[in-house]
Amino acid sequence: MKNEKTLVIIKPDGVQRSLVGELIKRYERSGLKLTAVKMVVPAVEQIEKHYTIDPEWRRITGEKTIKGYKDKGLVPPSEDPLAITAVILGNLKKYMSSGPVIAMVWQGVHAVKIVRKITGGTEPLTSDVGTIRGDLVLDSYLLADTDKRAVRNLIHASGSVDEANKEIDLWFKPEEIVNYRLVQEQILYDVNLDGILE
Repeated sequence: MKNEKTLVIIKPDGVQRSLVGELIKRYERSGLKLTAVKMVVPAVEQIEKHYTIDPEWRRITGEKTIKGYKDKGLVPPSEDPLAITAVILGNLKKYMSSGPVIAMVWQGVHAVKIVRKITGGTEPLTSDVGTIRGDLVLDSYLLADTDKRAVRNLIHASGSVDEANKEIDLWFKPEEIVNYRLVQEQILYDVNLDGILE
C-alpha cells in the first residue's frame, strides 16, 4: 500500500492561473511523495487515449451526465449516452490541448483516494470548502454547458488504482519515474517511530 501511485495532471487553467506551486504543495503536505513530473502540451490524440483508457468511459460518462441533468430537473441534450459523451470528449480535447499541462505521479499509502479527497468533486461549484476545486475555482456544469466548453476545474486525478496504473503508463516511461526515499517516510510509515531520540 505504501507504494501506491496515482496520476495528477494540472490542467491548462491551473498553469495559466499560476497555481502550480500551490497545487503541488497541497499534495506534498499530505505526506505523498512526488516521483515524476513534466510539462507538456498534449496532442489531441493523447487526450482521447487518456479519457477512453477505460473502454466503458463513454457509456458511463454519458449515463452519469443524463442522470445529472434529470436530477436537477433539466432536460438532457440527448438521451443517447454516446452522443452526449462525444460532445464532452470534444470539449475535453480542445481544453486539455489548449496549452501546457503538468503531469505528475504521486506515491504513498492510499494515494488515489488521498489525491481525490484533496482535489474535490469534479464540479467546482459543488466541491467542498477546503478542497482544491472548492477553494480555487468558481466554474460549474451550468456555466460550462452555456459556454459549450469543458468545466475548468484545474486538476485531473485518477479514479482508481487500476486507472492510475494505466494512465501513468500512458503519460510516463518507466525510467521517468524516480524511486527514492524521503526522510519523512520513517515518520509516516515506521510502526514504532524507532530512532527519533537517538
